[in-house]
Amino acid sequence: MANASAKRVAQQNAETIKNLRNGMLGAGALSVLLRLLLRKGSLSPSRFSFWLLVLSYLPSIFLSRYLERIGSPRRDPTTGTLISAGEDLARPGIIEWAFDVIYITWACQVGSGAFGEWFWWLYLVIPLYAAYKLWSKAISPMLLGRSSASESQADAPQKPLSKRQEKLQKRSERGDARVRTKTVK
Repeated sequence: MANASAKRVAQQNAETIKNLRNGMLGAGALSVLLRLLLRKGSLSPSRFSFWLLVLSYLPSIFLSRYLERIGSPRRDPTTGTLISAGEDLARPGIIEWAFDVIYITWACQVGSGAFGEWFWWLYLVIPLYAAYKLWSKAISPMLLGRSSASESQADAPQKPLSKRQEKLQKRSERGDARVRTKTVK
């Protein structure tokens, strides 16, 4: 059953892609519906809000197509056997950030339709988060040197002990003679 994990990833990716498509359609339809009901003039091409809505579809469509392309499983056309499960769409990193951009875009589209054009300011979360990540991962370690990185590693929690190590530590705390502790000078 070495192929079981690939099948599981392929199934999860297929569900994620289906949810992504449904979310795209739902957010777009809800945004237009809210604009028709609550903000009738905002769908006029002469308004800036119309162009904001249209331009916001670009990153959403681009990123969803990218995620579909890398996450879609590939199967043999003749036998239907799984060739590749695709990239795991639940993986952290760039894939996770792509989903975040899509979700923020949907929130801005629906929110601006329901609450007004000021809701587009939420879109600033994306570059602010990118600047924070750039500062904390690249710029700050270069400017402040390795000392800040080593201090943060010292504050990190210790990795969990095995059962045997826990037993030995408890014996040592009780002063059991069977456990010899070495002192490092």
